[in-house]
Parts: sequence; structure tokens; C-alpha cells
Amino acid sequence: MLKKHSQLFESLLFISDLLIIAFSWVASFYIRFYSGLPVEKGVPDFYLYCLLLIPIIVIWGFAFKGFGLYRPKRIGSHLSEVFDITKACVISALILISITFFFRHYEFSRLVFVFFVVINIISLSFARWTFREVLRYLRRKGHNLRFAVIVGTGEPALAVVKSLERHPEVGIKLLGVVGTKDETVGSSAGGVPVLDTYKNLKWLIVSRRIDQVFIALTWEEHAKVVEVLSLIGDEAVDIKVIPDLFEFMTLRGGVEEFDGMPILNLQNSPLYGWNMIFKRSADVLFASFALAVVAPVMLAIALLIKLTSRGPVLFRQERMGIGGDTFQILKFRSMRTDAEASTGAVWASKDDPRRTRLGTLLRSTSIDELPQLFNVLKGDMSLVGPRPERPVFIQEFRKNIPHYMLRHKMKAGITGWAQVNGWRGNTDLGKRIEHDLYYIENWSLVFDIKILWLTIWKGLINRNAY
Repeated sequence: MLKKHSQLFESLLFISDLLIIAFSWVASFYIRFYSGLPVEKGVPDFYLYCLLLIPIIVIWGFAFKGFGLYRPKRIGSHLSEVFDITKACVISALILISITFFFRHYEFSRLVFVFFVVINIISLSFARWTFREVLRYLRRKGHNLRFAVIVGTGEPALAVVKSLERHPEVGIKLLGVVGTKDETVGSSAGGVPVLDTYKNLKWLIVSRRIDQVFIALTWEEHAKVVEVLSLIGDEAVDIKVIPDLFEFMTLRGGVEEFDGMPILNLQNSPLYGWNMIFKRSADVLFASFALAVVAPVMLAIALLIKLTSRGPVLFRQERMGIGGDTFQILKFRSMRTDAEASTGAVWASKDDPRRTRLGTLLRSTSIDELPQLFNVLKGDMSLVGPRPERPVFIQEFRKNIPHYMLRHKMKAGITGWAQVNGWRGNTDLGKRIEHDLYYIENWSLVFDIKILWLTIWKGLINRNAY
């Protein structure tokens, strides 16, 4: 019965997609030629555009099937489905355009194709969202359910229990868990009963008409996974394995695929592909604008430094950036040129006697950091990111602070999430690392803009800046 329901939903979804695709093509034609846009060669024959619906429906149908857009997606996100729809539509459009080259005696409007792809993606995504939300509503009410058991009673199994309880909209009704030891039978795990041991799993699947099996064993029990799979045998159930590796996932962990082989990332950098291009473009754009605005201020500060103390205007210091590489950070000089001659590398302190009179003002207002805009343009730094530290201090920090070096997965920044939350200067390093890793884990351009806004909104003056 459940299989028939699944096939019915798949058929309805397939038919609705084809209708939306056909509507999008017709709508694109009318928008191009009947919405007031200039038409140089007159309105073409609508019948010829209708004939293209035949290859369109075939191409889009195969593409949507190929991208798995009709598989059950109870646990999948809306965003991932929109991404798959976009990929399928773009690839299908490229195939369609290549086919139209064979119509040498007739030229189709490029704008129609552009409108078609855009309308297609928007309308199909909205229709899928509506469809999924209706299904989720029905599942919350107890309809269209799948019955599941979890193999395991440890922390991974309890995590699955909690997740399923938090999301009733996925329509997975958990009947209980299956233990790996006889003594656990009859007890409970996470508030659900331990039904039996995994040795009787096949009998449970048949007798309870179970549709899904979650294998969530602890790391010590992972050797039993092969045995559990052999016990399930050829029963027609969905099998999902939750690896007990989350304690080792330190930064943006996830699963990807290479040549059909699943790969589990324990830690990764968010800066790759388009993310790197977007962030770098934003850095160059905003840093150039900021330099144009503050150039008169920087020139005035440079003159004041020259007039009030001996030594260079700019101060250069080695700092560690992305990937552990070092670079020379730029600042307006705020201390005497011999500040570390007798002490060596030390942190600045409140009422530091090494500061010049002008330097006290520059450091308390963070104006001494303005030359780092040139570091941003050069590519050593970003506008937003973890603040870079001196290598001489880092060697000590990494010994005492877990995961300290993970902050170098992101390019160093002039400001950061830790700084706008007050963790700068001589403050709790653990809290600073916690905020830095949170930033890297949740990075987005919107997050960067929020941090820049908070930097301006809260002002550059900070009680820990000295």
C-alpha cells in the first residue's frame, strides 16, 4: 500500500511538473512578444513554438528523473531541492538550445529561452515547496507515515530519536530501538522502548511492517554493521546509516560524493568555488570604497605621527593568516620604535607605557587598524574574519586551546564575530576561538555584512582596545 501511495505521489508530481513546464514555455512566448518589449521582425508563428514543447517535455522529463527529483525526500531540505531543480533546468535548456541549431531555416528568440528558464525555476520551486508543505502538514496530522526502528541504544541512536521527535513533519513514526545486548530488551532509550536485539531484526521488520531502519551504532559497535545488514537481507526497507563520527567533526563537516563513492568530511573550509570568488569580490569592492572615504583621515594621521614622534608612519608585524601562512600586517605606528627591545614579544596592556601620546588615541579608537585595508586589497586579509595573531604567541595558544588552528581555515579579518561581541584584546582566548569557529561554521556574505554593520553601529571604541 505504501509503495502504491509513493508511486501515486510520484506520478502526480511528474504530471504537475510537465504542466508547469508547458505553461512556462507558453508564458515566456507571450511575455516576449505581447508585453510591450520591442519586436524587430514581427511576432513569429506560435505554432512553431508549440512544436518545441515535444522535445522540451522529453528533455525536462529525463533530466528531472536523472537528478532524482522524484525520489522520496522526507529528510531533504527545500534548498537542496531548489538547487537540483535549477541544475536540471539549466542543463535541459542548454540541450534544447543546441537542438534548435538544427532548425537552420528558423531562428528562435533568445529572450524566450531566458524567460523560460527563469519562470521554470521559480514556478517549479514554488510548486515543489507547496507540495512538500502540504505533505508535511498531513504527516503532522498522522497521515502518510513511514514506520521505523533504530539499531543501537547509544548516543548516535539517542540523537536520531531526538531529531525524529523534533520533526514530525517528515512522517517517520519511530516504533522503538533495537539493542545490541540481551539485557537492554524491555528497557527504554531516549523515551522509546527497546523492542528486541538486532539478532531478531528481520522478524521485527516483517511482523511490525517496518519501512525504514536507522543503523546508529557507537564507534565501538561499528563492527556489527555488516552483521546487521546481512540479517536484514533482501527485505524491502530503506536503510540509513548514521556514523558515530560527529565527535570528530570540528568544522563544517559533511558528506560529499566522488565517482559514486561517499566521502565524509570531518573538517572543511567554507572558502571554495563561488564562495571564494564572492567573498574576495566583496572585499575588493568594500575596501576600495572605504579607502576612498578615509583617505583624507589617513593622510592627516600620517602627518601627525611624523610630527609627534620619531620613526616610520606604518608599523609592520608578522601575523599568521589562512592555512598557517604568514604575512606582514600594516598598522599606524602607535608605540615607540624600540617598544620590544628589552621585553621581546609581549601583549599590549592597559596604560602601556610604550605607547606614544597619539598612539594612545589611535589604539583606543582602533584607527591604527585602517592601513589593513591595503592588506585586504593585496589579498592577505579579508574585511571580516578571525583576527590574526603573531606566530610567536600561536605556538603557545595551540598547546592550551583545543582546535585553535582551525581558525586559520578562514582568511584573517580586520573585524570579526568575536570582536563585535566584545572578545578582543586581552580577553578570554577560549571565548574568542569559540566565536571565530562559529563564524567559520556559519559563514555567508549576509553574515559578513551583519558583522560590518555591527562594527560601525557599536563604534570603533572598545574598552579592551589598548
